[in-house]
Amino acid sequence: MDTPSPFSPPFPLPHTSSKFQSLNLQRYLVQPEAQQHRLQPQQAAVEQVNDESLHGSSIKNPESGVGSNHVFVNHSATAYHVTFNQDYGCFAIGTDRGFGVYNCVPFGESFCRNFENIGGIGIIEMLFRSNILAFVGHGDHPQYPRNKVMIWDDRQSCCIHELCFRSEVRRIRLRKDCLVVVLEHKIFVYNFSNLELLFQIETTTNPKGLCEVSQTADQLVLVCPGLQKGQVWVKHNASKSTKSIVAHDSVLACFALTREGNLLATASTKGTLIRIFNTLEGTLLQEVRRGLDRAEIYSLSFSPTAQWLAVSSDKGTVHVFSLKVNLGNRSTDKSNCSSNFHVPVAASSSFSFIRGALPKYFSSEWSVAQFRLPGVSQYIVTFGNENNTLIILGWDGSFFRCKFDPASGKEMTQLEYHNFLEPEEPCN
Repeated sequence: MDTPSPFSPPFPLPHTSSKFQSLNLQRYLVQPEAQQHRLQPQQAAVEQVNDESLHGSSIKNPESGVGSNHVFVNHSATAYHVTFNQDYGCFAIGTDRGFGVYNCVPFGESFCRNFENIGGIGIIEMLFRSNILAFVGHGDHPQYPRNKVMIWDDRQSCCIHELCFRSEVRRIRLRKDCLVVVLEHKIFVYNFSNLELLFQIETTTNPKGLCEVSQTADQLVLVCPGLQKGQVWVKHNASKSTKSIVAHDSVLACFALTREGNLLATASTKGTLIRIFNTLEGTLLQEVRRGLDRAEIYSLSFSPTAQWLAVSSDKGTVHVFSLKVNLGNRSTDKSNCSSNFHVPVAASSSFSFIRGALPKYFSSEWSVAQFRLPGVSQYIVTFGNENNTLIILGWDGSFFRCKFDPASGKEMTQLEYHNFLEPEEPCN
């Protein structure tokens, strides 16, 4: 059902640093140069805040520079954050010494920026494949405080703007037209061109910084936790409406949005069921089962046409589910979406013929493909640019590209593996 707007009453606005003049960020936005260039050490753009509770120990040297494409110490870096860009063609990592950007297919390092004082970057977000990134410090020696969002222009190799908050930043989301900053109890949405605050939303406790935004739609669709356990709010900026969805009885653990913003997948802390909703009407379209025992869901990802949904969890297995809504064949007649789509036999339990007579899990829809991951690292997943391929990234530096056959229901085939934290060849 539709609910009253969750926009909060007047709240002290985040502080924009006076060190930066009012600017139009669009003038900084350029396409990356074909040739990588070596950056010269520069003076740090931001003065560090002396707040131990937010950033651990303060930075000793405020005039730290950045190095381009080389490693300052012999041991491999530690990843604090790994994330795909908006078109899933590349990914960024925040480490204990800086950050890097890598291409997915073909796999390869685009560039890495290492701070000379070994400053850590925790949260990082790319803006497609442009020179603009946003990040937050992390670790024992963060490069920037954990309550500040830094806007980085890689063409100039410096921060060009900052936003300072009263509490730790949990997540950042970027679109071409807006910047979203997620705190534990509040979300701020800014106009990207001038960083003016558009609106803010109060949420339930959100330590993971759960928030997703549409990318290909002309108008913003934003999904975030509501004020109640298991509740999701879907804000449609075009219609100025907010849809409330009670997705689960338990606390939300993860959710994902299609690029158009019309489908939403959710998982709770139980981690057994994943539910798919229509964001316009708030209706439940499908429910699939990851397993019977509890699991922490790390990531959910739709394929570009919403034919498949990928799920990763702490159980060390990536699952691919068949969905009944194919956005590539959508029309005004909703019946065409499901009637023309073939669901593989492996997608449902063989006990479905006695549906209703046995517990619900006997008639559940199960995954059509799986991939077993080594180790105990946290992994995120997305779909590759080739049909029926997945890209899996691990906090331990693992990069997997796999292929699945939905008709067979068998294990995926590994196509390639790399470790982006341990370059095969030293950077020059």
